[in-house]
Amino acid sequence: MKWNRYDIYTTTVATDIICATLSELGINGFEIKDNKGLTEEELDGMFAEIPPVLPADDGKAVISFYLDADRPEDNRLKVDELKTALSAIKENIDAGTCEIEESVTRDTDWINNWKKYWHTFKINDLYIKPTWEEETDEIKKGKVISLDPGTAFGTGTHETTRLVIGELQELVTPGDCVLDIGCGSGILSIVSVLYGAEKVLGIDLDKNAIKASYENCKENHIDDKKVEFLRGDIISDQEFKERCGYSCYDIVCANILPVVLVPLTETVDQHMKSGAFLIYSGILNEKLAEVTDAINKNHALEIVDTKTDGEWSSVRIRKK
Repeated sequence: MKWNRYDIYTTTVATDIICATLSELGINGFEIKDNKGLTEEELDGMFAEIPPVLPADDGKAVISFYLDADRPEDNRLKVDELKTALSAIKENIDAGTCEIEESVTRDTDWINNWKKYWHTFKINDLYIKPTWEEETDEIKKGKVISLDPGTAFGTGTHETTRLVIGELQELVTPGDCVLDIGCGSGILSIVSVLYGAEKVLGIDLDKNAIKASYENCKENHIDDKKVEFLRGDIISDQEFKERCGYSCYDIVCANILPVVLVPLTETVDQHMKSGAFLIYSGILNEKLAEVTDAINKNHALEIVDTKTDGEWSSVRIRKK
């Protein structure tokens, strides 16, 4: 299968917002190349082979993504949308030229090659490891998730996912019922079960996410009576909303961009028990006010706390 590869020439300052823009356009598979080193916090607990010396950070970055070469018209429209968005970004921050360079590649060039850069890492007492790495004695001392995200989003390394995992580690209690909105690879659903949830429903619009979630649950020997994954729209599809259930969840988590979180906020409380917690992530710091404003408009909800990790924020919310 052939793919069109697109390289965006930009700056390290702009990478987060450009990647968020790609996600909003439905492009969830991309890679970033720069000379930024990892911080001490990022290195803590990470089992990775880190190059001892990197070239000097010149502030430049290249973001690459891939589109099916057999859909030229769809690709043209998507790239045109991206160019418009990049022009707007350049007006607000130093994003470099944002020139887009196109080339053709094959799936073997990228679908599996990224795996050599992803290694086992740790979040508190939880180890998240690729399925292709061995489980060491050190890893066996904590909780372990073996993960292969496939083409679905979610390895746990991104700040937004780490923020939610930290919240789940604090909030989940034995017997809880959890709703994972935008389940991706199923990682947050698996975390919920590992920390005591009795029942988890993961939902997503992407059929690949549903497949990846079931496969990763099987890989981690998660009791199939405790998890279920459904494809559907919980915001606008009334039949699907009813299928998800009302007033039945102790915890709801949604690691999605604000463009989805804002409309979700209007009705998500309908699915929560009184006193239940809602965890929002996927929020660029500059978009936090937009999300908190939407939360404050729903009088059934109250903000308990906000946390940040780099350029990203999460919000802990409670149903009154």
